[in-house]
Amino acid sequence: MTEELPVSEYGFPGPLRDSLVAAIIAGEKTSTTSLLRDYEREGEPLPEVGDRAVVIDSAGDPVGIEQITEVRIVRVGDVDLEHALAEGEGFTSVAEWREGHEGFWHGSEYRDHAGDPSFRVTDDTLAVLARFRFEPI
Repeated sequence: MTEELPVSEYGFPGPLRDSLVAAIIAGEKTSTTSLLRDYEREGEPLPEVGDRAVVIDSAGDPVGIEQITEVRIVRVGDVDLEHALAEGEGFTSVAEWREGHEGFWHGSEYRDHAGDPSFRVTDDTLAVLARFRFEPI
């Protein structure tokens, strides 16, 4: 059954992905943020309500199935507290959410992946906010 579904990867393999997947499994993480520019650059379709995908851990092993329940495209400067809290990473404010995500997006691993060593997020950068349900395998 899972072989027919696309793969959903959180962060890059390693400690960040491990902590995000653990938060998903624990039911703490029910939303995620990505940048619209990544979908455009990679030619991938945006997530849609009802989409299902296999969540994998750092080893590439499937841990469960996510189903998208809501998708919004907003400016990074307009991300709300409800979304920041639903990220399940311990953020207690939008400012903490922003700091944590900018740390990822401004990090060398993301910039290398994006092919832009000087990439910077601004208030006007468009983000894809997705909420999901998760079922462990």
